Amino acid sequence: MMKELYALGIGFTTPVFIEIAIDCGYTIAGLYHYNNDRTGEMDHGYKILGSFEDLFSQDITGKLFLLTMGDMRIRKDLTDRIYSRGGIIPTLIHPTARVSKFAHVSQNGVLIAPNCIVQADVTIADGVVMRDQALICHTTNIESFVFIGPQALVGALLNIKEFVFIGQKSLLISKKAKIIGPNSIVGAGSVVTKSFESGTTVIGNPAKLLETKGTSTEVNP
Repeated sequence: MMKELYALGIGFTTPVFIEIAIDCGYTIAGLYHYNNDRTGEMDHGYKILGSFEDLFSQDITGKLFLLTMGDMRIRKDLTDRIYSRGGIIPTLIHPTARVSKFAHVSQNGVLIAPNCIVQADVTIADGVVMRDQALICHTTNIESFVFIGPQALVGALLNIKEFVFIGQKSLLISKKAKIIGPNSIVGAGSVVTKSFESGTTVIGNPAKLLETKGTSTEVNP
């Protein structure tokens, strides 16, 4: 029997995440939007059933949900609300992804897209999103609500703290980028060769700290 998911959020990534869910053996029962502006409309062939507040006014105990937005703070907020009301956000691992039997992947809201690779002794916490063809090398820890962009490579023996955003095609060097502090951003295509503290934005090859002072933006050597 096919399992039904309700998808939350209607935006550019919604059909991408819906296709992953379908490939994982789920059907989509309907969509919920952040407001009622589009209630009753169809989006990519699925009916918009109401707003988030409409959803949370119901008994959702035991129901399954798919979060389709890319903003990890919104994903965390909705995750907390869903679980506090007895709902479930299943982990979705696309059939083409290669996840080691020695990896430890949370069963709470992780999404691993097509052709990703997760090597042995990797730990992936709640709510992590890995986009297409991303790779996490062995013995690396990914904390909750980290976003790993398409074709990013996260090296071995690293610790990626919560709410880190890793841009597409970034490279975090094994044993070098040992700790990426919480709430940090790694710009697309960056090559990270050392640790960075909490709340930093780094770009370039090698990645350097980006600071904003007034209206100017400076890259520290």
